[in-house]
Amino acid sequence: MTEQPTPTADDGPEPFNTDVPNATPERPISAVARQALLEAAARRRADSRPDLPPEDGGPRGPEPTRYGDWEKKGLAIDF
Repeated sequence: MTEQPTPTADDGPEPFNTDVPNATPERPISAVARQALLEAAARRRADSRPDLPPEDGGPRGPEPTRYGDWEKKGLAIDF
């Protein structure tokens, strides 16, 4: 019989940052980073907008101005 107990699966390290959204559980974060993540999560909750109705007569597919160019039928025009 040994003096050291055999470690069980429950003896692993506790995960870090379980109360902070979008924080990694593998290592601790600083107080400043913790506060920034908590403020960002609160801001995202406050900025949630209701779903908008679909656009009538708009372009099909992704937004054509998403890269700062107008794209129509494969041609891109800079503004």
